[in-house]
Amino acid sequence: MLRRVQQYIRTQQLLVPGARVLVCVSGGADSVALLDVLQRGGYDCVVAHCNFHLRDTESNRDEQFVRQIAEQRGVAIHVASFDTQAYASSERTSIEVAARELRYRWFEQVATEEHCTAIAVAHHQNDQAETVLLNLLRGSGLRGLAGMRAKSINPVTGGEPAIIRPLLCTTHDYIVHYLRDIRHMDWVEDSTNADTAIRRNGIRAWLNERSKGEIENICATADYMRGYADEQDGTESRARRLVELYEQLREYQPKDVEAIYEAMQRGESGKQFQLNGATAIIHKHQVELVKQD
Repeated sequence: MLRRVQQYIRTQQLLVPGARVLVCVSGGADSVALLDVLQRGGYDCVVAHCNFHLRDTESNRDEQFVRQIAEQRGVAIHVASFDTQAYASSERTSIEVAARELRYRWFEQVATEEHCTAIAVAHHQNDQAETVLLNLLRGSGLRGLAGMRAKSINPVTGGEPAIIRPLLCTTHDYIVHYLRDIRHMDWVEDSTNADTAIRRNGIRAWLNERSKGEIENICATADYMRGYADEQDGTESRARRLVELYEQLREYQPKDVEAIYEAMQRGESGKQFQLNGATAIIHKHQVELVKQD
């Protein structure tokens, strides 16, 4: 898990070694694992926790749990207490939108005060798949099908520091395995996640019955959609370069474009990849195709 996330942070250029980062911790498995992995990776972590007071005693339980984690790990913690119902009423918006606006504005404020270079949230591949499927059900173009980016501007304020998602390289099942079986760590559960009347929760329950490979395939599709969208917009990005390489090799049905791309980035001259009817040979930072007889 640690190696996987560290490699993802490097390839996506999310953080420099030892960077100071605001880690958003709800107390659930995903955010607890995020804090653990980032701290073990040598990053200077500051914890942020939001108490939205929407789940009676559970909200206060979660806050106390996160406070204990921060104390045990010796990291600074900031806690915000929101009257989310009142804010939603005054702004005439839904509870979900209200909570999103409140937390992302506050995250930016705390990150700025603490001189953090990024705000880390715990979205993973299951969340990515949920987002893509929700957007598909609503009707969406390329950007909606591209899902979430590993690094983006603050979605509410449009400001900095950037929002980063270091766990987009792994699934929820693996996160639970990491905490329970490897790190032997506790977390708290949000009882509202079981309410399948909420559309996102219904999709989450359906995804829980899918294999790890199927979830990864949805996320891979989102990665390609992101590259095509960036190409269309003229935006330079890793996703765009991967799509351009895929289009170059598409006739030969490449199965691991990312491995070829990484070999090109490393300049592994002479390295070969067998495709369907051709061989891709790396020459410094380029790839040459040699058709098979």
